[in-house]
Amino acid sequence: MSQSTLLDTLERLRSLPREAATVEFKSNLDRAEEIGQYISALANSAVLEGHDRAWVVWGIEDGTHAVKGTTFDPFSRKEGNQALIMWLQQMTTPHADFVFHAVDHPDGRVVMLEIHPPRSAPIAFQKLRYIRIDSHKTRLSDHSDKEARLWAMLGQKDDWSGDLVPDATLDDLAPEAVDAARKRFTEYLLKSESDPARHDQIRAEAAAWDVPMLLNKARITKLGKVTRSALLLLGNDEAVHFLSPADAKISWILRDNRNRTESSQHFSIPLLLSTDKVYGRVRNVTIEHMPDGTLFPTAIPRYDAWVMREALHNCIAHQDYRLGGKINVVEYPDRLVFSNLGQFIPPSVEWMLEHQSPPEHYRNQWLIEGMIRLRMIDQVGSGIRRMFETQRERFFPLPDYAFDTSEQGHPRVEVAITGQVLDVRYTQLLMKRSDLELHQVLLLDQVQKHRTLSPESVRELKALKLIEGRSPNFFISAKVADWVGQKANYIRTRGLDDRYYRQLVVEYLQKYGQATRQELDALILPKLPDVLDATQRAHKVKNLLQAMRRLGLIHPEGPRSLAVWRSGPGQPKTLG
Repeated sequence: MSQSTLLDTLERLRSLPREAATVEFKSNLDRAEEIGQYISALANSAVLEGHDRAWVVWGIEDGTHAVKGTTFDPFSRKEGNQALIMWLQQMTTPHADFVFHAVDHPDGRVVMLEIHPPRSAPIAFQKLRYIRIDSHKTRLSDHSDKEARLWAMLGQKDDWSGDLVPDATLDDLAPEAVDAARKRFTEYLLKSESDPARHDQIRAEAAAWDVPMLLNKARITKLGKVTRSALLLLGNDEAVHFLSPADAKISWILRDNRNRTESSQHFSIPLLLSTDKVYGRVRNVTIEHMPDGTLFPTAIPRYDAWVMREALHNCIAHQDYRLGGKINVVEYPDRLVFSNLGQFIPPSVEWMLEHQSPPEHYRNQWLIEGMIRLRMIDQVGSGIRRMFETQRERFFPLPDYAFDTSEQGHPRVEVAITGQVLDVRYTQLLMKRSDLELHQVLLLDQVQKHRTLSPESVRELKALKLIEGRSPNFFISAKVADWVGQKANYIRTRGLDDRYYRQLVVEYLQKYGQATRQELDALILPKLPDVLDATQRAHKVKNLLQAMRRLGLIHPEGPRSLAVWRSGPGQPKTLG
């Protein structure tokens, strides 16, 4: 904006009778956190008010709106070692669109912060979303009515994936994809039925359904009419034109350690079948895990198959197809990078890990419902946490999420899965401390990747004696030498032991039908290594049973204090 335009805007704002939902006057406020909160609150309020701009103005006296001038200088101000403006950008999710202006008013220097409203998701600052109530900023989550209206105005309830495609018919679906959908939906129904006596009946009923009934029940079509989801998951390649301008492709790209492309291949619809083809192209070689000389190396695949598929299927489920981009799977020598276009709608990855439940709003709700029933993704909200837990159990670095913009300027979500050990001390520490909470493991993962931690996180890890060093050069504690020496035999036999213990439990349940936790303790505890203390032995049994439950080998029944364990996956949780 020119100085004359800014002065005109300033006079218009000063003429307001009082501060509004999208206008805030300040004198010399320079607390970075509060400025970030105002950006979130005013940007979100601009959507609700239907305004194309929101403003924070420094150098104006509140009440009289007289120009007093300000000493605040956002252009030279730093937050830590970083420029304030860049810091504010990085602390907002999705990245807020704002600009600072310096205005030379006759009565004093004025600074104006011009804030644009978001277009796809409410703005969060440091993982919290704010809103203006009268002239006060407050958390958006405390005002559910405004939050619901805000999401509706941002268009998240317009489900592109559930729209009907008028000219498409069931003949535009690939027969082999429909057959695969029948098999997978039958598996979904069997998993949802706890009574094994009904399984044969379910199989017979599913086999007898005609295609319209099958796809209606699986939430793929609507009353026999083809949706965009149906074409994405099951459509013939020749029917891809119905989805234009969406680019319904998955690109696999192989790059060397200098980022040069060595090979590539593109896969179109039906995506239900294309994901297995992409998976087949990834060079998931066997590697020697635990390269430290004190640990016995174990041969395992570089990438966990479930984690790979979950990451890819999440890209399909959450891609914003209206932006016209494709899904990418880029394979580097040491990692896989999955990316899709669109804002990351939950407040943050940490929020998802903590809450273990889906946010209230999702893009492509119809597509997600169908993918759940075709067993492409877990119940909504649990997949991300399971990816992190699986990498933790493998003692590998945790998934890395990044939120950026594509070359076309569209928002993009990227997740990288590392296929090698980065820091042996991290691996050793996870082996030693199976009692760590997932958020603590996440913080340790940030340390091994040399990321910046908050002061609160540093205090927590230091109190647990998990890290050493001084800010910003922290490193994972090396005080595990005595543990390695004492427990080397336990580590060497860990993989064999887990298989052995699982077999003990399975054989016991096959013979006796059920077991209490006390009976399983009596079965397993005597066979654990002597180097483990009582607490570690209890954690070992607990982790073993939970891992077997996730694998579908066993399940608990009854209230926790009186629960018994039986064979099989049990009754799954349903969408709530």
